[in-house]
Amino acid sequence: MALENIGASNRNDEFYRYKMPMMVTKTEGKGNGIKTNIVNNVDIAKALGRPASYTTKYFGCQLGAQSKFDEKTGTSIVNGSHSTPKLTSLLEAFIKRYVQCYGCGNPETEIIIINTTKIQMVNLKCAACGYISECDIRDKLTTFILKNPPDAKKEAKDKKAMRRAEKERLKEGEAADEAHKKLKKKAPSNGKEQPSSKAYKNHASDENIIPKHLENAHEVDDDDDDDDDDDDGIQWQTDTSREAAEKRMKEQLSAATAEMVMLSVKKEEEKSLVQEMKEYLKKGLPLSQLKTFISSLSEPPQDVIDALFNALFDGVGKEFLKQVMKKKKYLVAATQEEGSQMHLLNSIGSFCGKSGNEEAAKEVAQVLMALYDEDIVEEEFVLEWYQRGPSGVDKSSPVWKNVKPFVVWLQSVEFESEEED
Repeated sequence: MALENIGASNRNDEFYRYKMPMMVTKTEGKGNGIKTNIVNNVDIAKALGRPASYTTKYFGCQLGAQSKFDEKTGTSIVNGSHSTPKLTSLLEAFIKRYVQCYGCGNPETEIIIINTTKIQMVNLKCAACGYISECDIRDKLTTFILKNPPDAKKEAKDKKAMRRAEKERLKEGEAADEAHKKLKKKAPSNGKEQPSSKAYKNHASDENIIPKHLENAHEVDDDDDDDDDDDDGIQWQTDTSREAAEKRMKEQLSAATAEMVMLSVKKEEEKSLVQEMKEYLKKGLPLSQLKTFISSLSEPPQDVIDALFNALFDGVGKEFLKQVMKKKKYLVAATQEEGSQMHLLNSIGSFCGKSGNEEAAKEVAQVLMALYDEDIVEEEFVLEWYQRGPSGVDKSSPVWKNVKPFVVWLQSVEFESEEED
């Protein structure tokens, strides 16, 4: 089975010890019954230390398709035909959000669930640096994890399996070191050949082995030679890539400072995606190509819609409603996929909740009303978005206060329509 490094940032590291199987998928069925079977999802989930139902559910949420994991047979099914590269990019996003430590990037984390009447949280505790990462409560998978916590017994078995695999890797490494030392002993040193085993046999009287005291002395000399020659033929270089620099910073900084660095890195990534989106919009290509461009991006759908919204309305203040109506055609083109309406609502909330966008936040109710009238967002998604908002990460955002009158009106309209029925 082909293996690859866990995490996209570690893809080219030959000596990275955390591995997982490369994804294998199979398309089954025809027509409306077509579905994608992730053949080795159970093996991938074991390598990540997560239940296979989590990865299956994540694929379904991100693709807007029904998904199912059968515990008995270990079969992972996602409705529709989906390519292996697309699912692999979603798996990388899952690893980044629900496996790797937000502080040091190590994948050896444990899920900690806090589920009380007042607080609902899913955290990742890193076994390497001890940093506790908080998962985004707005994600559908986070809600799924709260309702379906990891089985403690299975988790213990997975940990034992990981420890066994780690011991095997250490043994393999020690064996490789021993083989390397033996090769050095056999190789000529300083232009003089070592006496061969036949020579020792010819000079020995009655025995075919070297006397013990001479053997010990020979080993000591070889060890000294190994210390002197360890660096021979090796050119040491410092990895100057951005990923390596981030890793070194995380190792040297405290947990609090590391979090600040991670936030700045995340902002840089968001800026680069927004810039890419702006450059695409400047080309003035037909709207029919926007959907293709969006689906070609490897980032999660929510991040893509966030970038599009920021690229369209960056710097907009008092005339937020006017600009939204002017550029509504882009929003229509970007919300054709299932689940994209919720992504758009999340983007509106995060955009209006940012510092400096207070004027735009004042018009958020009118914007939602206009999008509702244009059938860009539907009633059920607006109500679900609002219900989750005040209890989520951005519960203190002024958006919820400003949008409340529109939501109350929607609820009254829904109630009246039910009474008429």
